Amino acid sequence: MTAIAPAIVEPTTDAELESLLAAAHTAAAPLAALRPAERATLLDCVADALDAAADQLIPVAERETNLPEARLRGELKRTTFQLRLFGEVLRDGAYLDARVDHADADWPMGAPRPDLRRMLVPLGPVLVFAASNFPFAFSVAGGDTASALAAGSPVLLKAHSGHPGLSRMTGEVVTTALGAAGAPEGAFALITGTAAGSAALRDPRVKAGAFTGSIPGGRALFDIASSRPEPIPFFGELGSNNPAFVTEAAAAERGAEIAEGFLGSFTLGAGQFCTKPGMLFVPAGSGVVEALRNATLPPAAPLLNERIQSGYTAVLAGLQDNPRIDVLAQGPAPLAAPPGPTLLLTTAADVLAEPQTLQTECFGPAAVVVAYDDESQLPELAGTFEGQLTATIHGTESCNVADLVEVLARKAGRVVWNQWPTGVSVTYAQQHGGPYPATTAVGSTSVGTAAIERFLRPVAYQGFPQHLLPDALREENPLGLPRLVDGRRNG
Repeated sequence: MTAIAPAIVEPTTDAELESLLAAAHTAAAPLAALRPAERATLLDCVADALDAAADQLIPVAERETNLPEARLRGELKRTTFQLRLFGEVLRDGAYLDARVDHADADWPMGAPRPDLRRMLVPLGPVLVFAASNFPFAFSVAGGDTASALAAGSPVLLKAHSGHPGLSRMTGEVVTTALGAAGAPEGAFALITGTAAGSAALRDPRVKAGAFTGSIPGGRALFDIASSRPEPIPFFGELGSNNPAFVTEAAAAERGAEIAEGFLGSFTLGAGQFCTKPGMLFVPAGSGVVEALRNATLPPAAPLLNERIQSGYTAVLAGLQDNPRIDVLAQGPAPLAAPPGPTLLLTTAADVLAEPQTLQTECFGPAAVVVAYDDESQLPELAGTFEGQLTATIHGTESCNVADLVEVLARKAGRVVWNQWPTGVSVTYAQQHGGPYPATTAVGSTSVGTAAIERFLRPVAYQGFPQHLLPDALREENPLGLPRLVDGRRNG
């Protein structure tokens, strides 16, 4: 692996952290008080500033992450797109879920209904832990930051040690842009160092946490968040194997095409995507197995950093040493830096006998192919998995896989048909989450516009005079919001 001289970024001191926490606490009320369209303008300004700084940010990202320029420019485009998309959500206003029930003396429950008005309000300061594998889209100005700011919650961003110089530069761009756009001071701040991140998560002024990373790291932070005197929601994306299942008919119809797609998906970004398909189930003796055995694997590519490299080689070495696993195909120097890709082979019977071990996530360019004997085994095999971000089926219209779909919908947040899970579209209907250990909050998503819901909570106002109500709930609806009024949508 190419040696990169790390940027020197000193950890946030206790005194600095106290100042940043106090500023975020002070900023919470004025940021929440901004009208949605005003917060949308803030997000647009941040997006514009990031676009303008691209030529300064990209070279630093290349040096610190080993990722190529084209990938990084595409990721930065995604980052600014999602900031602007949340701006559109704010201007629309439906995210507030405003509801108005007028008083009704004849309410049929048997007692009069009072005047009730309900909407969503910001939680307060959010602590975001940046990820290593997406230095823009899941880092300083990534989806967690965008959705929290959109909700009206100040953000304390714990920078990832894998790209410290980029984090500092990006943080300066965000802070400057917010200040120039009129955001309250303290609406965003960068903190560094493990100790500062843990201390901030324990602080009572922080009202939610968000994390993307490993299961051990995410679980440790989740335990801190839930064991505080005032427990807070912690939205952690931890780990996923993302199994893919190929039916007998699909293998016979387009086995070579499926093999080619799988190769591209599990090696995309050197296998460092959280949605990488880590296990492929195929009919025993099918053309898919042979196509993968004879395939030309992509060349070795450097991993993000030495920590990921060492973790990858340790997991891969353990899988290769397992007597239930054989090597199906392998590039040169699979345990070196950079590592050549690896495909391993096992059987359905072995997975059923030792599921947890064989399904271990191997974060990097490796995957396990599982040969099954009969398609009827697939629902049982699917049932052995823990919670997943994604699960995929490659089939045909005539395949009877309803039972498999039902199992996978219980296990995963996103079920994919005849496509590959890598490539998470930032859109309105996206779901990037799943049962534990994929995430710590099964009812939420970290990608897509629904992510804003994580940093909001409902409040109902009963019997209040109009002048004391928030604009979103006043009778004249000055913001022109879509609302549910006496059970009927007005927009």
